[in-house]
Order: sequence, then structure tokens, then C-alpha cells
Amino acid sequence: MAGVEVVEGPFVTRRQELGAASARSLLLTVLGEFVLPSGRPVWTATLIELLADLDVAEKAARQAIMRTADSGWIEGSRVGRETRWALTGAGTRLLRAGTDRIYGFAADERAWDGRWLVMTVGVPENKRALRQRLRTQLGWAGLGSVNASTWVTPRTGREPEAHRVLDDLGLLAGSWSFLASAGQVGDERSLARSAWDLDVIERRYEHFLDLVSRRRPRTDRQALVAQVRLIQEWRRFPLLDPGLPRELLPPRWSGNRAAEVFRERHASWAPRAQLAWESVARQD
Repeated sequence: MAGVEVVEGPFVTRRQELGAASARSLLLTVLGEFVLPSGRPVWTATLIELLADLDVAEKAARQAIMRTADSGWIEGSRVGRETRWALTGAGTRLLRAGTDRIYGFAADERAWDGRWLVMTVGVPENKRALRQRLRTQLGWAGLGSVNASTWVTPRTGREPEAHRVLDDLGLLAGSWSFLASAGQVGDERSLARSAWDLDVIERRYEHFLDLVSRRRPRTDRQALVAQVRLIQEWRRFPLLDPGLPRELLPPRWSGNRAAEVFRERHASWAPRAQLAWESVARQD
């Protein structure tokens, strides 16, 4: 296996802390980082070979490819006894949106105008499944809950996405949204801590920094593997981290350092990773 050299020492493994990445998730990372920019199809054997370097068994890799095709994101064409895969229009849109979110999040330094989006949403206590769906989907949209019915975010531009969530769940009736600035009662950093578990998020960032600091890719192939793992681990943060402005974050927030490290390592490993990809992704 073309692994990445890791500095020895005790540490919590990625599987233990974050859960093992699925074969399909790793496949989408590979497609988004290398197939999407070139627009060229890729052989089944290439994907299986690279996924093997990422500790994915051949059977699981083939299943991931077929499931991704069944979802309509890639389509295959036979060339003799082999198959090569190209992104569909839907797959291109999916990966482009994901790529924009991943890299946009790492570079997100927007100024905050001091306003909050505040939403009140009423869901009956006996509809637990609906409440869970609401919590999950508004959380993905970057909102945090201060109690069972009140959701907030300092990113007021997320109102259209929150509106779509409520519409999809049939909760628009009886819900309200407000754009407001804080008054003289209460502290906004305390509000942020009540809406999001910032300690958990910070521990995830520190774990990311620990993992990345241990990687020492010496060959192009190792750089390719390291690059995929780097993106795979970073892609979780746009869903975990609400992207709060600096004014609301604790001092010495680990997320700032993690974003810097992600950008630096990605730029540093990219040339060698691309060379390795071009070598393994043969084009006949």
C-alpha cells in the first residue's frame, strides 16, 4: 500500500474519533478533487487501485462505484473488457457544490454586520421524528437552537436555506423569522455557546491538526493519498462548524489554525498529488 508515513506515538485514531470514512464518501472525494477539474473519464481499475491505497477493499470499492452510478452521479461506458466512468450533469453539480462549500469554508473571512437571523418554529412535542429532522436540517444550514423552538445564526444570508427546510418539512405555517441586533441584556458570546457546542467542535479541530501534523508524504503517490485524506477529513467541518464570526468565538479558536493548515497542506501536496493521479489515471 502506498501509505503516508506517520510519526509514531499514542493518539486517538480517526476511526475512533470520527468514524471510518465510507468507501462511497472517499470515492466522491476522489471524483471531486481529480475527475471534476479535468472533466475526463476514469477507469474502474484506477478507482479501485487508489481506493485500495485508502484502505478500501476491492469489493467495497466496486459497490461504491455501482451505488454512485445508481444515484445518477456517474455513468459508465465499455471499452473492450474495461469500463470507464464519467461524471453526469447531476454529478458535476453535486461535486461542484461540495467543492465550493469545502474550499469556501476554509477561506471564509466575511465581516459581520452585528445582526442575527432569529427563527421561531413550533413543532408538537409528540412529533419526535419531525423534531429530529428539523434539528438535523437546520443544523446543516448553520443554525443553532437556544431552546426547543428558537433558532439563531449570525449569518443572515442563510435565511433562504432555512426557509426551504421549513417548507420541505411543512412547518412554514406558525413559524417566524426576524433580523435583529442584540440589545443591552445578555452577552452574544454566551448566546453562541448556548446555541452550539463549541467545545466539541474545537476538539474536532484539534484532532484534525494532530492527524495532519503526523503525515509526511515522501513520494508523489503518498502525497496523493495524503491529499485525499486531508480533504476527506476537512469536508466534515462545513457541517459541524456554523462558521461564526470572530467576535463570537473563544480566544485562540483552533478552527482558525486548522483552516490555515488545510490551505497550506493542500497547496503544498497538490502538485505531487496531481502528478501521481495523472500517472495512475492512464488515458488510452
